[in-house]
Amino acid sequence: MSTNRENGSLFTNIDQKIATLEFGHPASNSFPSVLLKRLEDEIHSLSENKDVALIILKSEGEKAFCAGASFDELINIDNLEDGKKFFSGFAGVINAMRVCKKPIVGRIHGKTVGGGVGLAAACDYAFATEAASIKLSELSIGIGPFVIAPAVERKMGTAALAELTLAAHEWKNAYWAKEKGLFARVFESTKDMDKEISLFTEKLTSYNPQALTEMKQILWKDTDHWPQLLEERAAVSGELVLSDFTKNALSKFRK
Repeated sequence: MSTNRENGSLFTNIDQKIATLEFGHPASNSFPSVLLKRLEDEIHSLSENKDVALIILKSEGEKAFCAGASFDELINIDNLEDGKKFFSGFAGVINAMRVCKKPIVGRIHGKTVGGGVGLAAACDYAFATEAASIKLSELSIGIGPFVIAPAVERKMGTAALAELTLAAHEWKNAYWAKEKGLFARVFESTKDMDKEISLFTEKLTSYNPQALTEMKQILWKDTDHWPQLLEERAAVSGELVLSDFTKNALSKFRK
């Protein structure tokens, strides 16, 4: 089910200790600030929910998984404070995913750009289809993927991060992303992917919840400084978005 609501949608369904968290937005599942905040808060809530053993993160529809941050908001930023606040949206979500006590399984069914790649990287285990190409296009408009870079680098390595960011105009296919560590498994169809996700998550829920929580903490070791780091990165992006270069680049996208 799709949505035409300006602020997007967020739904959670809990069944057999599995929380399926689905976001959506008519603009290719992009994120306005208010939707990012809702997602951040919901992940924190599910982290403390004793009826939840793990989370599946997915988006609505059959096309793009996530087009990143809302361009409509990005275009209208006109001061440093608002710029930093805007780019802090994905920082809040990534940090919520990082400290969440429950494993987060990503269901990446389609193309993913910018902040969407950051979400995929912050998942503890990600399934994808062949349609799940990825791109970090931020440099092409005069900014950079500074906030999500730590999550991408942690999962894929510095070389892959460099290749994605510097080739800002290039799509990388799902098998390239799997080879670099972003995706654990890639499937020909959504049907095949969903079948395997069901089997995988059912198995995970049979494990000791305490052991899963402890394992997640180990997987995210050495990231305690991320709240400050991502805030600093958001400030860098917030400043760059006010530059003449970026303003000129963004003017082409005005409706």
